[in-house]
Amino acid sequence: MAVLGAAVLAGCGPSGTAGGDDPAPKPSTEPGTSASASVDPSAGTRTSPGTSPGASTGASTGATADPTTSPTAGRVPAPGETLVRVTRTGGFAGQTHTLIVKGDGSFTRLDAGAKPTGTGKLTGAELARLRTALREADFARLPRVATGGPTIYDGYYYAFVHDGHEVTSDQGSLPEVLAKVLDALPAFTGGTDAP
Repeated sequence: MAVLGAAVLAGCGPSGTAGGDDPAPKPSTEPGTSASASVDPSAGTRTSPGTSPGASTGASTGATADPTTSPTAGRVPAPGETLVRVTRTGGFAGQTHTLIVKGDGSFTRLDAGAKPTGTGKLTGAELARLRTALREADFARLPRVATGGPTIYDGYYYAFVHDGHEVTSDQGSLPEVLAKVLDALPAFTGGTDAP
């Protein structure tokens, strides 16, 4: 009888086939793996950490957000917030000018010393055109420094800041999408100077 009892107990332990006492598997620390997901008991769906309850993330993919996507992408800035800031340096005279356009279309021109040299406001159509150009430029996916174009002597060098991303380029390497942004901006100076 003692032998039979020992055999039964041996089959119920952690190494037995019943498996009821097996330790729970350790959760994975790898981001994007299915082990890092949890079950929301109220919704009965799997959610990744940081996901609101009830939002399904796809139980089998374990997909993570694209790290190049800005958390504010597509958000319309408040009227007083900066929509875009562009600094232009160089040219024949070697001057520096900056344009700051706010969410409501108002803009300020600054000189090299960051002193205001003029203000204005885009019309509704001009602001819509600028917003479209900025959205199509997709700053999150542009290279931080655009290179590879021809050297333009006495050309301009541009620094764009939009939606938390800064992109710089000389005139010869300027991507077409940024040329469209420049076309939608007001002039850098108060005269008829083209962007």
